Amino acid sequence: MAEHITDAYVVSVLRPYVRATGPLVDALREKDPFSVLAREAEDPVIDDPRLRDRLLHGLNAVKLPGTAAWADMDTGARTKWWTGRVGRFTSLVAAVPGIAGAVSDLLPVQDTIGAAGQGLLLCALAGERGHTDVATRVRLIAWALFERDIPPELAEGRKADRGAEDAETERLTEELDGERSARGRTSLKTVARTLWRLGRSLQEIPEELEKRPSGRFYHKALGLLPGIGMAADYLGERSGLKRVAKRADTWLAAHPAPAAGAPGGD
Repeated sequence: MAEHITDAYVVSVLRPYVRATGPLVDALREKDPFSVLAREAEDPVIDDPRLRDRLLHGLNAVKLPGTAAWADMDTGARTKWWTGRVGRFTSLVAAVPGIAGAVSDLLPVQDTIGAAGQGLLLCALAGERGHTDVATRVRLIAWALFERDIPPELAEGRKADRGAEDAETERLTEELDGERSARGRTSLKTVARTLWRLGRSLQEIPEELEKRPSGRFYHKALGLLPGIGMAADYLGERSGLKRVAKRADTWLAAHPAPAAGAPGGD
């Protein structure tokens, strides 16, 4: 890897990542993955029925996109909902043994899932503000996570690179697409593995990941202690997600979505 990572290289990593987040955002928006997880009779991820019932009870009480209650929520309330939903989801993925397989021994699970979750949150928040194009979401992630101001024309990517981008996007979502085609539905375990793949794709720019918002200094200090380290890491990631959401609000307020029918990026 070159000593200096260019904006163009960051864009080349982020464009397939952003395109691959679409199915995951839809899964979190339209169909509660925790309900799928808890009710799966085949190869359930959570074996304890009492834990499943408690999880369902809490999650079924939240407001969901597409409901009348959701329509009455303001931007701040929707941002809070997405931050909580993504945070719980990514934390669960990081905690479930076997999701990543043997590769989890080679890469830091928390950093990989944490980075993927933050990007997923940003894509969801962009969608709530009407930004559906890839280029805008690339710019938002680069600014909120990596402190880079990517020019709009650069974020569009090069047409000459589109074939490689298509292939990488397909690789990132192949398990998700394959299961949907074969079974007509998607298990949470497959969704989780796809999130893991997305996180691994961001490991192509490790120096940039060091810039992403994470826990406060005391979260990191407590994370080193036996017994409470996992809880501290969890709280640290939740703290990082909240800071990402605040950064997103600042950027999106300065970059409103074009009016309906206006041209956007691909």
